[in-house]
Amino acid sequence: MTPRPDHGEDSYRGSGRLSGMAALITGADSGIGRAIALAYAREGADVAISYLCEDDEAACTRDLVEEAGQRALLLGGDIQSAEHCRDIVSRAHEHFGRLDILVNNAAHQMHFDRFEDIPDEEWDMTFRTNIHAMFYLSKAAVPLMETGGSIINTASVNSDMPNPGLLAYACTKGAIQNFSAGLAQSLGPRGIRVNCVAPGPVWTPLIPATLPEESVADFGANYPMGRPAQPAELASAYVMLADPASSYTSGATVAVTGGKPII
Repeated sequence: MTPRPDHGEDSYRGSGRLSGMAALITGADSGIGRAIALAYAREGADVAISYLCEDDEAACTRDLVEEAGQRALLLGGDIQSAEHCRDIVSRAHEHFGRLDILVNNAAHQMHFDRFEDIPDEEWDMTFRTNIHAMFYLSKAAVPLMETGGSIINTASVNSDMPNPGLLAYACTKGAIQNFSAGLAQSLGPRGIRVNCVAPGPVWTPLIPATLPEESVADFGANYPMGRPAQPAELASAYVMLADPASSYTSGATVAVTGGKPII
């Protein structure tokens, strides 16, 4: 990618906000997920890195976590599978001896100009990856979390302003926002917080891989800052929501949209 995405390698400075904690992050091999993993490690957390099949990319994230002095665990496999979701939650908890933070970040999207061109299989895959997996992972993680646990879900500006060319993706992002608000109410009495981050345009490998060339060329230009975010610019929102100091923040959506309001 040109330019190369910035995950905070040279800029993020931790201050021990997540010291002694352990996190599981899906889609942590690249993009926003890698930026979150790097920031969490520099804030003192051990990190389990869930990814599909990008072994080399995941290894790069692992190296960043370990360079920060924290333990890393690679967990390859497809989160469309409920059994795989349960397995990686169990393995993360067993490896670190605890699970304090779950970040449901992995997502699938594909662009279609016409509604009737969306294959049934594509619709199903998008929902299984983006929303079904979130249910499986959260359901497995909650019994293992102590009071103070945090679940953070990646929604999107598409939750409120759906891009018609990304209809399946946008529908799942709306569902994620609703899921987060409902689950926050369900888990509040147990001391587990649930929030989501709604990014605007972010320069990640997903963009050139799934959008038309003309959209990639002008990606983010129609936002107030006139550019897409770098993954590093999202990390602080995920740190804030995981930080025990945010103990009364639950059911919230944090918009990171470069100045564009969400409805």
